[in-house]
Amino acid sequence: MTEQNLIRLLKVSISIGLCLLLLGIYLHNFNEYMDTLGVTGIIISAVCIAFGLIFSLPTKMFLTFVLVKREAVQLAEKKERHLLLKEKITQAAQKSSDQKSS
Repeated sequence: MTEQNLIRLLKVSISIGLCLLLLGIYLHNFNEYMDTLGVTGIIISAVCIAFGLIFSLPTKMFLTFVLVKREAVQLAEKKERHLLLKEKITQAAQKSSDQKSS
């Protein structure tokens, strides 16, 4: 599975989870039919909320993945800038020592 497909799958999972959470909240608080069902209505809305939470758990993994990747890219860029600066300093020092020798 490619990285792009994994990200797409996590986004779909997050969307399904949020929709189920909202549905569970709606059923529990605003739907009169759930009141007429009694305990069964409460169980139905609780199941929607529970599955919504289960499906929305990948949000943390997704955000962690994105942040770790961003940090790795920034660290690589910082190392590259540091190496380029070190190389320039070394070249400048060699030029100055060559000029003093001449």
